[in-house]
Amino acid sequence: MRIAVSGSIAHDHLMTFPGRFADQLVGDQLHTVSLSFLVDSLEVRRGGVAANICFGMGQLGASPILVGAAGADFEEYRAWLDRHGVDTGSVRISEVLHTARFVCTTDADHNQIGSFYTGAMSEARLIELQSVADRVGGLDLVHIGADDPEGMLRHTEECRTRNIPFAADFSQQLARMGGEEIKLLTEGAAYLFSNEYEKALIESKTGWTAAQVLERVGIRVTTLGPRGVLIEQAGQAPIEVRCPEEERKADPTGVGDGFRAGFLAGLAWGASLERSAQVGCMVATLVIETVGTQEYTLSRGPFMERFRKTYGPEAADEVMAHLQ
Repeated sequence: MRIAVSGSIAHDHLMTFPGRFADQLVGDQLHTVSLSFLVDSLEVRRGGVAANICFGMGQLGASPILVGAAGADFEEYRAWLDRHGVDTGSVRISEVLHTARFVCTTDADHNQIGSFYTGAMSEARLIELQSVADRVGGLDLVHIGADDPEGMLRHTEECRTRNIPFAADFSQQLARMGGEEIKLLTEGAAYLFSNEYEKALIESKTGWTAAQVLERVGIRVTTLGPRGVLIEQAGQAPIEVRCPEEERKADPTGVGDGFRAGFLAGLAWGASLERSAQVGCMVATLVIETVGTQEYTLSRGPFMERFRKTYGPEAADEVMAHLQ
C-alpha cells in the first residue's frame, strides 16, 4: 500500500521553562497579556508534521512518500530522511523562502506555547498530487496533515476529483479554520484524525454532531492522551486501545505524529484497525520519552518486548512478522 503524507516540513526550536505558565497569568488582564519567559534550554530539532510522520513510518519499513515544500536549507534534512526510509522525491524546494520554523516553549506541567513561521510551506499549494502518483506508480492513500491552508484544500479537492482515498488531519491549523473550511476538508475522508479537544472543536465549528461527522467520513480516529485512542465507524462498535506504560515523560512535542506514523504503517501492512492503533500508541510512547520529534530509537527487540507486554503475544507475533 503506497501512502503519501502531505504537510509541514520544519525545523523545531524547543525550549523549556522551569515554572508554570498558569502562575504567570492574571485573570482580569489577559486582554493585555505581555510576557517573556526566561528558558533553561534550547534544542534545535528536525520537525514538521509530515516529516515526523514519515520518519516514524520509515523506521517501521512502511516506505512513506513525503509531500511538502521546503527551502534550499533542506538538503541535510533530506539526507537524514532518505537514510531513514523516507521517499523525499516529491518535496518541492522553494527558490526564495526558508524551510518553516516551529518555536515552542514547554513548562513544568508540560503545557506548551508555540509559534509557527510558514516560510516555504506556503508553496505547498503548487504541488500536484497526480505528479506524485505518476512518479511512484499510483497512490492508495494521501494523509493530508497541517500545511499551507490553501494547499490542504487543493490536495483534498484533487483527491476527490481523482478518486484517491484521503485522511483529513487538521491539527495545528484547526484554530484558524472556519466551519465551512473544515467541512470542505472533512467530507468524504477515509479517515479523520484529531485529539480529544480537536474533536469537540470540529463539532463546534461545523455545527455537526458526532453522529453527523461519522456519516461523512469512513473512520474517525481520536487520540485521548495517556488514555490511548478511540476508533469509530458508523454502525460499528467503537475500538479502544490503551497506551503502553511510559518509562519517563521527556517532551510531548510530536507525540500525535508518532501515533499517526505507527497507525499508517499498520495500514500499509494491511493490519487491522486495532493492531494499527496499538503500533501507533507504541511509537507515540517512544516519542514522549525523548526530546525531539525524530530522536527516538526504534530498535526491534526493545520495541517488541514492550509491545508484547502491553498487547499480548498474538498481537506481538503479528506485528513482528511485518517488522521482519
